[in-house]
Amino acid sequence: MKRRNFIHMSALGAGTSLFAAGSAFGMSKPDSLEVNLDRLTSRVADVVPISMEERKTRVSKAQELMAKNGFAAIVLDSGTTMSYFTGMGWGQSERPMVVVIPAKGEVSYICPKFEEDRLEEMLATGTKLGDKIYPWEEDESPYEQIKKAILDAGASSGKIGMEERVRFFIADGVRKVASNFEVVSADPITIPCRIIKSSAEIALMQRATDITIEAMTLGFAALKEGESPSTFSSAVAQAHQKLGGRHAFALANAGEASAFPHGSSQPQKLKKGDVVLVDCGCTVQGYNSDISRTIVFGAEPTARQLEIWDLEKAAQAAGFKAAQLGAPLEAVDAAARKVLTDAGFGPDYKLPGLPHRTGHGIGMDGHEWGNAVRGNKQILEPGMCFSIEPNISIVGEFGVRHEDCVYMTESGPVWFSQPSPSISKPFA
Repeated sequence: MKRRNFIHMSALGAGTSLFAAGSAFGMSKPDSLEVNLDRLTSRVADVVPISMEERKTRVSKAQELMAKNGFAAIVLDSGTTMSYFTGMGWGQSERPMVVVIPAKGEVSYICPKFEEDRLEEMLATGTKLGDKIYPWEEDESPYEQIKKAILDAGASSGKIGMEERVRFFIADGVRKVASNFEVVSADPITIPCRIIKSSAEIALMQRATDITIEAMTLGFAALKEGESPSTFSSAVAQAHQKLGGRHAFALANAGEASAFPHGSSQPQKLKKGDVVLVDCGCTVQGYNSDISRTIVFGAEPTARQLEIWDLEKAAQAAGFKAAQLGAPLEAVDAAARKVLTDAGFGPDYKLPGLPHRTGHGIGMDGHEWGNAVRGNKQILEPGMCFSIEPNISIVGEFGVRHEDCVYMTESGPVWFSQPSPSISKPFA
């Protein structure tokens, strides 16, 4: 797959750099946010959605794992795993609508009878996997229908796996009616499927990343002295939408608030020389981006700010270097954390220092399996995707975080977004 790590500078005008256009760095007067937004065009017209053939391959892999692990079936509640296997999106309510994937046979849906026509309409579009429906009336048990779907697939005993987001009352309801079966976690089936991304999934995450880089570029240009850093967040949200991504989040915190990894509830007003830490993401066809950047607003950085920024960059680079095929994910955390402890921070999660894991898995969920954290012995394989984001929090001063995500290839890790070249140049 060809890598595409770039910024569409049409957001600011052809040939115009962020630094010549944006007030974030105290340079010349920028164009208005409205003008910059008007220049944006959709970046998703050529996006290729996940195909039906790929969804069938996912189900086949799950069924192979079920056969190896003694599972009769797995049950999926509404959410990302249901969408991952079937393409179906459905809101949760007290009335269960679930998917059953048997170890052998076809995917089936269990839904309220009065929703059957709507479900059939959705399945008829040809974009959702499966067409077998087991409806239940209001005075009937949905759990009996789940059991029936499994029995009809040919299983009379074994494990029924509940995907981790299945709500307790559904799992408990199945347990009570399916006495010949053992109700267990579906993690041994669902995690190995979802943790390894295909080239199609990686392409969607790359596009989401490209869109977020462009949106963040515009967001930095929207920062103004005396205003809240939330002006950045608003600009990024609008840019995500104009560019065709589905906005997920855009956090911005300045000064002492930047020392809190997820921000502060206290009011903030930007002033020159403030450290500004931002964290943004969007989705394309359900696949996430996640990028953090740290700048100094409207002034040259102090020696202290530059020292910590550069130390953070060295920690992130160490984590990337440790992300090699065959290594455990915990090695990424250990390598990044060692750079910080060698510089006198920490140790462990103590402040000032790095108070959280170095990275998290990413895909259809912004945070999913594949965490770079001490104790995670999961071996790195091609197709795994995760963030590398050591964070230096110095409460009472400021915080610095560089966050970029990688995907593993046969040759090792590849960045979705290139790390910041320097404190005054957030994007390569």
